[in-house]
Amino acid sequence: MQPYQGRAAPGARAAPGPAGFGCHADEPSRQVRPVPLPPVQQNLNYYPQIFWVDGCADAGAPCPPAAPAAPFPPPVPERSRKPRDHRERTSAGFLVMFLLILVAFTGVGLSIFKIFHLEKEVDELRESASAERIPPASQKLTGEKSEGMEKEARGAAHVTGNPAQQDLPLEWEPTSGHAYTSGIQYHNRGLLVSEPGLYFVYSKVLFRGSACDSQLLSHVVYKRNPASPGSLVLMEDKATNFCTGQRMWARNSYLGALFKLRKMDSLHVNVSKIALVNFEESKTFFGLFKL
Repeated sequence: MQPYQGRAAPGARAAPGPAGFGCHADEPSRQVRPVPLPPVQQNLNYYPQIFWVDGCADAGAPCPPAAPAAPFPPPVPERSRKPRDHRERTSAGFLVMFLLILVAFTGVGLSIFKIFHLEKEVDELRESASAERIPPASQKLTGEKSEGMEKEARGAAHVTGNPAQQDLPLEWEPTSGHAYTSGIQYHNRGLLVSEPGLYFVYSKVLFRGSACDSQLLSHVVYKRNPASPGSLVLMEDKATNFCTGQRMWARNSYLGALFKLRKMDSLHVNVSKIALVNFEESKTFFGLFKL
């Protein structure tokens, strides 16, 4: 196909050019120049004619104003940094959360340890207070009272049988074996009270013989006081017909009761016959303690 090489008709107005191309009224008219195209090869491809317009066809016609140039588009931000920033923020968030959880668990652990330590101290204080407040039963029986760290000794005495007997009242052993005295004096074969109060007095005697003769056995506890003449019987035990036949025999006599005693009261023990008394310390004894 041959390109068109004619000219524009006189008086005809050329079509306006593409955006961005314009002409001024004082410019001379320009003619359209055809652009040669390569020949068609084997009628397979078709190339249309392309006309290049570089001016207005008619010098007398006004040219349209030139279109303003399009502004440059804003720069496109780099998208490759967004996923990176997102990952960094996620990692930072996980790190902060982990630190907060670690601090919380540390606080809980310290609180549990402190509570356990305080409970242990409270238990120790309770045990020490209980030990100081409650006195043992042995202290009550012996007249010892615990008041904090100080102990107030109360009068008590326990004397045992003495085989070296001569006459009445009975003579006792105040120091050896199970015998002891505390706040009570052993004086003139008796126990001397130095402080008035309520006392428990007790005495035990074992009578034993090789033949039964049905004689009277008596066991008496009495007291004396310099301010009062004579003696006052506190407790007494008498027995008759306690054995039968011609054989060995034994009989226990025990006396015990509460008495209100005065200062300088002295307590003694009498029996009907010294020869029938077994003076072993576990079988014949005498004592008292203050309540």
